[in-house]
Amino acid sequence: MKKTSDTELSLIRETARRFVRQRLIPLEQQIENDDDVSLDLLAQLRSEVAALGLYGFNLPDSVGGPGLPAAAKVAILEELTYTSVPLSEVFGHLPLQLSQVSSAQRESFLPDVLSGKKTITYALTEPNAGSDLGGLRTRAVKVDGGWVLTGSKHFISHAETADYVIVLAVTNPDAPLKSKLGTFIVRSGNPGVVGMTRYKKMGWRGYHLNGFSLEECFVPDADVLGAPDEGFLGMMQSINQDRLLSASRSLGLSSRAQQMACEYAVERKAFGASLSQHQAIQFMIADNDVDLEAARLLIHSAADAIEAQDPQARIAASRAKLFASEMGCRVTDRVLQIFGAMGYMCELPIERFYRDARAFRIGEGTSEMQRLQIARAALAG
Repeated sequence: MKKTSDTELSLIRETARRFVRQRLIPLEQQIENDDDVSLDLLAQLRSEVAALGLYGFNLPDSVGGPGLPAAAKVAILEELTYTSVPLSEVFGHLPLQLSQVSSAQRESFLPDVLSGKKTITYALTEPNAGSDLGGLRTRAVKVDGGWVLTGSKHFISHAETADYVIVLAVTNPDAPLKSKLGTFIVRSGNPGVVGMTRYKKMGWRGYHLNGFSLEECFVPDADVLGAPDEGFLGMMQSINQDRLLSASRSLGLSSRAQQMACEYAVERKAFGASLSQHQAIQFMIADNDVDLEAARLLIHSAADAIEAQDPQARIAASRAKLFASEMGCRVTDRVLQIFGAMGYMCELPIERFYRDARAFRIGEGTSEMQRLQIARAALAG
């Protein structure tokens, strides 16, 4: 892991901030209107981020990533999450399961993934299994030269356009959970991937979630990530950072909403004074400020714990994810109230913030699952 000076950290943050403000935010409204984004545009944006040295910023140097320390990764997260979810993806928060690549895989497909030329996504969730990994039904059966996958996946990010889909499947149904799962690279165009559907969503427009089935889907041995019984291990390596990303997205969106609310409260006049002079508005602004700062501190604490490989890192990530995701709903609700009727109109992004924030309480482990894990850890002493 590289050491980063305060000067370097400031430069990283400013580089990410400038790109988000100048390059990404101007694209948001068109993507919102279209509920889509050009693949050519996304490829161009990924190329630009890679040229800045920020693509795949979350990966360790052992995989070919930049190997940034926690402070630098959080700085980038805080900036990239200021824009909408589909656009923030161009920074390439890549699956940590890539740390399981073999030397041959490192040479074959990884370079194009690390450069942003090709895209990759992770397929865990199924119609009857999400937080409950024991409920996974997708099976991988060993055959000569590889594995045959059968099952269904849903709510998978950008599966329809990804060049590679990392699929989690049951390889040994009789084994304990920690050794019954394997991870497989399914390449675009594999004839065993059928029934690709795109879900219509409440928010996150332009960010596509897909469902698909695997029917006699052959994956060669060369495309198994790690050992066939190390899928659970790979997932656990990724889950803390995934929750940190979700928490950061909620923080970034909410911070932007709060900034807009403060500017509006100063400018808007009511009853002979600006809204900012009315105590009711001041109280909402103050509550937002406390919520945002508390979320920021929990996120930084979790990032430090993950980097230090602290045994409590999983709980720290759960705390950050739980608080930040629920904070996002509170803050965006207050901001919409401050804007009044105008906040409810599609001419401003406030109603989009409100809709988009709701997803953070569900993805990467629901609020209820985070509470369960936090409570169990607390009760265990």
